[in-house]
Amino acid sequence: MKYYDKLIFELSSPGRRGYTLPANDYPSECCLEKAVPKAMLRETPVDLPQVSEPDVVRHYTNLSQMNFGVDTGFYPLGSCTMKYNPKINEEIASMPAFAGIHPLQPLSTISGCKKVYEDLSRALSAITGMAAFTLNPFAGAHGELTGLMIMRQYHISRGDLGRRKVIVPDSAHGTNPASAAVCGLEVVVVKSKPDGRIDEEDLKPLLDETVAGIMMTNPNTLGLFETEIKEIAELVHACGGLLYYDGANMNPLIGVVRPGDMGFDIMHLNLHKSFSTPHGGGGPGSGPVGVVAHLVKYLPQPDFYVSGKQSDALEGSGKALFTDYTVPEKDSLGRVSGFQGNFGVLLKALCYILMLGKENVKAVGPLATLSANYIKESLKDSFELPIPSVCKHEFVFDGLKDKSTGVTTLDVAKRLLDYGFHAPTIYFPLLFHQAIMIEPTETESKETLDSFIDIMHRIAAEAVSDPEALKTAPHTTPVRRLDETAAARNPKLCF
Repeated sequence: MKYYDKLIFELSSPGRRGYTLPANDYPSECCLEKAVPKAMLRETPVDLPQVSEPDVVRHYTNLSQMNFGVDTGFYPLGSCTMKYNPKINEEIASMPAFAGIHPLQPLSTISGCKKVYEDLSRALSAITGMAAFTLNPFAGAHGELTGLMIMRQYHISRGDLGRRKVIVPDSAHGTNPASAAVCGLEVVVVKSKPDGRIDEEDLKPLLDETVAGIMMTNPNTLGLFETEIKEIAELVHACGGLLYYDGANMNPLIGVVRPGDMGFDIMHLNLHKSFSTPHGGGGPGSGPVGVVAHLVKYLPQPDFYVSGKQSDALEGSGKALFTDYTVPEKDSLGRVSGFQGNFGVLLKALCYILMLGKENVKAVGPLATLSANYIKESLKDSFELPIPSVCKHEFVFDGLKDKSTGVTTLDVAKRLLDYGFHAPTIYFPLLFHQAIMIEPTETESKETLDSFIDIMHRIAAEAVSDPEALKTAPHTTPVRRLDETAAARNPKLCF
């Protein structure tokens, strides 16, 4: 309703009440003027809107429905892996025993929270093949930075100060070179072969005594498994470097193969991708970092979950869970966060793992792979598929197959919004000019996938019959097509 599209202040009418506060029970001698310094008191009443309860409820309900979220529709996002967040995760995390804790409570009062950290660390180690995890980083990019700091610290501790280069594939996510640069490392790009995988022959000349390591994700950003990963690992290790695994694409590997078994030394996980925790949206996130056995001592502090003897000795000591009570190893990074990770996010990830169990967690990777290949094969007649091989969790189209209409990938993405689907990742990776990266995850039903496939075919047909409808889309969203270039260069920051 247009009436409820107004600002809440525009709905205001003098005398209307949505809620009445109870009478002040404090005695008159405790009046506001006596309790609060005069200089801090308002001279005029608070200008709050005067609105009835139905108007308030309808106004904010309508506003909430203007947003698109994983609870309202399908996210075929690609690489960002916006999978459904089970509601039991939220219920557990909202329990007072968890939600009401304080990070500086004595350890003896929150043994359950301590067990959450220990159990999640062990579960992630078992799933990935790593020896230990730190749960301290607050986001995937934070995990990347922490992992690269571990890589750098490893070389520094050995006196190998000349290793300042990190090799990054040309198909890599932009955070990889960015994290390396922030860490003070030089980025060297290795090319991909026509089949989308790392070119070993281009890699070999790059490997020398200046290389700290290589950053990879497997499957790569094109959704293709790096079949020569064992050979790549041998080459990098032979020159003294380490292998860093970007866990952004861990989803199709869960229950199938482990990064540790492929030869990776360091890795981070995005819990919002592989383990169903909500996307942070700039807020709470989590990027745990795992390492092989000989790198454990470089993990950041505190590290009570790395060694049981450390945490066991603290029982009844009065020490707090999040204080630096362990004696830092001389090679440790020290702190990388104020406290020991985002507890609520970590708890939700553990709930997801326990809910699936040892048997069902093995189905995550195969189902994610099956869903992606089903969509790919269903749409390849309408959209250009530059690499036709079997993909893993995601794949990339290079725009529409029929390019004569002038309809671009951006137009397709905008038109999808009209049909109630979130747009996929577009114009990434940069290997393809009109890239459309699609990932359905393992949590979507066949009916949802079929509906998405049908709409994509319909959009491809519209591109021929009515290209202007796509070039001016979206037509049904609260905000229509924007001039994105003008918005970026000349933003209107006030009203």
